[in-house]
Amino acid sequence: MGRFLSALAGRFVIAVPYLWLLVFFLAPFLIVFKISLSEPAIAMPPYQPVFDFAQGVKALIDRIGDLSFANYLWLTGDPLYRNAYLSSIWIAGVSTAITLAVGYPIAYGMARAPASVRPTLLMLVILPFWTSFLIRVYAWIGILKPEGLLNQFLLYLGVIDQPLVILNTATAIYIGIVYSYLPFMVLPLYAALEKMDNSLIEAARDLGCPPLAAFWKVTFPLSLPGIVAGCMLVFIPAVGEFVIPDLLGGSETLMIGKTLWNEFFNNRDWPVSSAVAVVLLLILVVPIAFFQRSQARAREAEK
Repeated sequence: MGRFLSALAGRFVIAVPYLWLLVFFLAPFLIVFKISLSEPAIAMPPYQPVFDFAQGVKALIDRIGDLSFANYLWLTGDPLYRNAYLSSIWIAGVSTAITLAVGYPIAYGMARAPASVRPTLLMLVILPFWTSFLIRVYAWIGILKPEGLLNQFLLYLGVIDQPLVILNTATAIYIGIVYSYLPFMVLPLYAALEKMDNSLIEAARDLGCPPLAAFWKVTFPLSLPGIVAGCMLVFIPAVGEFVIPDLLGGSETLMIGKTLWNEFFNNRDWPVSSAVAVVLLLILVVPIAFFQRSQARAREAEK
């Protein structure tokens, strides 16, 4: 009896995450997908549903022939959405690369710092999370605007003769994304570097390997799981980012998160905006699957 209860408890523990995903991911996704197959209407809600889950499975089967993918065809024919997807992927990719370039030295320094100092350094990395994300982005407006702190400081040093135009540009978006998502890059990198055996570096140097070569041949390959995890944690949310492009990028910024918001709240075209969201999710499935596969390989390598 005890063995049966133990096995039942183990299955329950495994089932809880899947139940969580079913309730908070799959169910909302099906609702959004259902709206994407509907037609817009001047009503509340502003769409005419093709079918209703409350009518049962039989009614759903009877209406399958009435389902229309016209909203998805509309996305493929309109260059606005295609350019928004490409621009979002490009901005997210460049921001991820910059975040990696900035975050790797920080994580490396934290992992090589004395053990007594590491908790303090770790707290400093997590410290921005104690402040509202929106407030932190708003603070960058005061820093980057023509009369902001950055331009005033550069003018005071004599580096520039007139204020730089940074706000409402792509540069401001990159700065905002890198600043906001830097902890998501540093933390997995630090976790990978901190548990690395330092004797491997000492062995490489004893065999005549220069410090830079030892880093590329030993440290960097062992930190690849942290690099992949950090890049995915930055790239995936950055693709659908809305707040940073809206506040720092200006009206000419074209990203899919901002386009999605405009379709929902300005145009009130819920079917098209739902189709935009579904396509965005399908695009992000690729890096998510890659991330899961890399994590599985890392776990197998540790065994």
